Amino acid sequence: MGAQGHRPTVTKTLHFRSLSIVQALRLASEKKKQNKRNELPGKNQNKKSCVVGCGKQLHAHTLSLGLERHPILVPKLVSFYSAFNLLFDAHVITETSNILHPLPWNLLISSYVRNGFCGKALSTYKQMVNKGINPDNFTYPSVLKACGEELNLDFGREVHKSIGASCLEWCLFVQNALVSMYGKCGEVDVARKLFDIMPEKDAVSWNSMINGYASKGMWEEAFELFESMQVEDIELNILTWNTIAGGCSRTGNYKGALELLSRMRTYGIQLDSVAMIIGLSACSHIGILKLGKEIHGFAIHSCCDGFDNVKNALITMYSRCKDLRHAYILFRLMEARSVITWNSIISGYTHWDRSEEASFLFREMLLSGIEPNYVTIASILPLCARVANLQQGKEFHCYITRHEGFKDYLLLWNALVDMYARSGKILEAKKLFDLLSKKDEVTYTSLIAGYGMQGEGLAALKLFDEMKRFQIKPDHITMVAVLSACSHSGLVSQGQVLFEKMTSVYGLTPRLEHYACMADLFGRAGLLKKAKETITRMPYRPTPAMWATLIGACRIHGNTEIGEWAAEKLLEMRPENPGYYVLIANMYAAAGCWNKLVKVRVFMRDLGVKKAPGCAWVDVGSGFSPFLVQDTSNPQAYEIYPLLGGLTKQMKEAGYVANESIPGACLRELGATYTDGAIHRLDQKGIPVSLVLEQIIDELISAGSCISFISDEASPTGNYHVTVDDIIGF
Repeated sequence: MGAQGHRPTVTKTLHFRSLSIVQALRLASEKKKQNKRNELPGKNQNKKSCVVGCGKQLHAHTLSLGLERHPILVPKLVSFYSAFNLLFDAHVITETSNILHPLPWNLLISSYVRNGFCGKALSTYKQMVNKGINPDNFTYPSVLKACGEELNLDFGREVHKSIGASCLEWCLFVQNALVSMYGKCGEVDVARKLFDIMPEKDAVSWNSMINGYASKGMWEEAFELFESMQVEDIELNILTWNTIAGGCSRTGNYKGALELLSRMRTYGIQLDSVAMIIGLSACSHIGILKLGKEIHGFAIHSCCDGFDNVKNALITMYSRCKDLRHAYILFRLMEARSVITWNSIISGYTHWDRSEEASFLFREMLLSGIEPNYVTIASILPLCARVANLQQGKEFHCYITRHEGFKDYLLLWNALVDMYARSGKILEAKKLFDLLSKKDEVTYTSLIAGYGMQGEGLAALKLFDEMKRFQIKPDHITMVAVLSACSHSGLVSQGQVLFEKMTSVYGLTPRLEHYACMADLFGRAGLLKKAKETITRMPYRPTPAMWATLIGACRIHGNTEIGEWAAEKLLEMRPENPGYYVLIANMYAAAGCWNKLVKVRVFMRDLGVKKAPGCAWVDVGSGFSPFLVQDTSNPQAYEIYPLLGGLTKQMKEAGYVANESIPGACLRELGATYTDGAIHRLDQKGIPVSLVLEQIIDELISAGSCISFISDEASPTGNYHVTVDDIIGF
């Protein structure tokens, strides 16, 4: 009796001890989770070590009591070790417990998935099944998630068969996991079939299907599901909103993305860092600085402005919205700058043609020990074409070729083709183009644009036809390039046919820039009435640049009537760009309308519009140096101006005649001084030849006369190869 009465007492004692150990392990795990929420980087390490030590002591205590296979203690031990990422210990406990219940295995598999060891999760699942332990409705979601992360479709299909055999395929958690797995593995059609036959759907079901479409870039289907969610009154969480807003941004609907973020706030959903980055990206693309600043303020208020990805997005937003000062301040305030940070600030300066600052930052990046990636090189390459620094472009070409890691980045090779084409080296661009084994629409567009700039419209059209033969679909930018090529080569009928095919054949709706190309095409060909009709009948509001195009064409072809009408339209817009007023003045000067010319200059003065001094970048051997109009600060100015005078004299002897027909009264009104028919000054058109260029009456001569002057000026020396590119005109 005594022995029999003692056994229940021992059992109860062990039971109570096991319960106390379970309670202690549970508290340790909860403490870990609480510390994880509150800890700062580098903090609480000692506290963590202390808790782990206490947990291991409790584990040792269970071993001394012979409770290592206790059905309640084993899951708690697995959960404890998993909470502190001690997955090897958790695996050993699970493996040696010999418990046939799936709970400890479920905890272990989910911990592997949560920590990114999805391959280990799948092998653990196999081990579990081989031990004869039946998976349950908590096992399969974790295993299917691991299949999706590993893109292991075959394993996922085997798991799907096992689910069917276990009669768990109608469990909501399992169905959601199946939809998500097939979506991540690219089998969106299978995922959609499973989604459609689900008898019950929750927010996770809808989000899984939307994410599946998003991963394949099938945004129209994703948007339709999003609308259906609202009709079905399904609760939209932050993940849903972010996915759809990100989809709007990726498809170019930046206003739609911003509207969704606004609706999120209306529904009381707190914006997270992902939503803020999407909003900042949208502001960057459409140039809404005010809204970008509001998002910045919200990021500060919600303590998200300290995240590196948010900082990088802010730098990009400010720089793309032309607030380079704030972008630079944010950049300098960052203590640790990643390659993404450097790319953000460098691309901002290159976007606005601030070549000197961009080059300085690039050099600083190299000196700081940051290795440039393909994005850095692709950002800096366009500068080589813009400042005619072909030598540096070739150095980048060598740099790309030497680095094996850059070989597969088509973005870089496209940038190189574009750089050579824009630098006027069309043969080098074509050679590089032919060497590329893989080409996309950007590759073709870059070379087509290069042919267009060189006036080789037929070559551009031939390349466009080749692009279609290889079934590479042209995009809106391609159409701008090919229409511009037709314009520069006078291929009016071909340009008209291509414009008409945009909608019917290529499925592209003409944008403002395409109508601008057509107006330029007709204007250059002297079809000024058709150019006027194109501008007035298009479904967009004309920009100042379009009116300027028409004015330039009227000046060239001597149609003062349409030119004056276009000038009035342009002046009504009161543009800030002084070049437009100069263009109008050129037209009046060519037509001999001196009084109207004076009125334009007075109008500029009244508006406070001042013409920025012209600047040329000249390679002086040790790098590129800027030369400004009327700049006498150059230490060699005393040599330059006599040389200019001598060249001008030789030109006159060779038959060059400057435009000296502007009346003196007009000159006095314009504030200019007229000496010997010319005003000698440093480069005003930005044409980099290593000698000084002459410009008449504050750029009141035509582009043709200027180009003629440069050609004549370079000829007597015999030492210069001159390439002239007028970015404005005809």
